[in-house]
Amino acid sequence: MEKRWKSSKNSVYSLGYHIIWCPKYRRKVLTEEIQKRLKELLLLKAKSLGIEIQTMETMTDHVHLFIKAKPVDAPHFIVGQLKGYTSRYLRKEFPKLRSRLPTLWTRSYYIESVGRISEKNIKKYIENQKNV
Repeated sequence: MEKRWKSSKNSVYSLGYHIIWCPKYRRKVLTEEIQKRLKELLLLKAKSLGIEIQTMETMTDHVHLFIKAKPVDAPHFIVGQLKGYTSRYLRKEFPKLRSRLPTLWTRSYYIESVGRISEKNIKKYIENQKNV
């Protein structure tokens, strides 16, 4: 059974993020072979960053990740590292990506924090603190 929280010297945390990004112009360039290599690269980079990829799925025109990270890792930094690393290696290993696109990934991405406690319950808990 997975432990719900992790801890460091100064904190107890459970930070999860759902991240989505697309190739430039949302082109359907992520073939099965490229998707396989992309997943390998994502796992390698995640390990070096100290983050956990809980779930991952790739389609021809976008990538979905659910990751767990430490509080000191900014989400923007994580996304930049994953996109930059995979772009560099995929464009080197699959030259057709260089000829079809000026860059592999768009500059934008979607990210949402994910937790086990709903926003509604957190607000209710905070509002009721004086009554305890």
